Amino acid sequence: MKGQSYLVTGGGSGIGEATAEQLIALGAHVTICGRRAENITQVAARLGDRCLAVTADVTQAEDRADLVYQALAHGGGLDGLVSNAGNMYRAPIAEFDQDRLLDIFNHNVISGMMLSQLVVPALAARQGSIVFLGSIHTRRAFPGAAPYAATKAALQTLTQVMAAELGAQKVRVNCVIPGAVMTQINDRAGLGSTEDLAIRMTAIAPMHALGRIGQPMEVAEAIVFLLQSNWTTGALFDVDGGLGLGLTAL
Repeated sequence: MKGQSYLVTGGGSGIGEATAEQLIALGAHVTICGRRAENITQVAARLGDRCLAVTADVTQAEDRADLVYQALAHGGGLDGLVSNAGNMYRAPIAEFDQDRLLDIFNHNVISGMMLSQLVVPALAARQGSIVFLGSIHTRRAFPGAAPYAATKAALQTLTQVMAAELGAQKVRVNCVIPGAVMTQINDRAGLGSTEDLAIRMTAIAPMHALGRIGQPMEVAEAIVFLLQSNWTTGALFDVDGGLGLGLTAL
């Protein structure tokens, strides 16, 4: 991937950071963004000069435009977008809040759609690709997770419609569907302390066919594969350790 250029949103931690690390290791130029300047600056410093950190909120049109401008300048073009930035909102049906529902769809779905609109011309020039991040929540029904699950289901359908629409421009669109992975999105969602989350992840591990939760780098491997796979588009690629299989004890 030497000489190629990628934009990874939400690159300050977790799967986004791991994806940027793999792309840099393969020789690419990478632009990462996030709302927390300290996080992305630290990641870029660790990964070196080929990683550019841009503080940006992808829900804001001006930030998106500046982000794309800087990514194109940094990499001399663009070969791929990894639309990884997102947030989590969980609530039982009786407690749905309309403003928070609109906010989570704006973060997880609309921002990625609008960012895709901006980068398609650059991607078409290089026959590049877009990778969205889905979720195991569309494979397994977890009570109380309807708001978050609905956004990820929207992304998965969006992936296939965009793949059909952009195929004529030789732009590929795919979606990775991770299983349980410990990332900062869990902390930001206010689902409990770090210790509580570790207990939850330990409890969910046996539900995976492989008997453990995943690591960010393992999901990043799948993202990098899809960025390079020139005859794969519209794919919903499960990377979940078998959690989506619905494993039950006999």
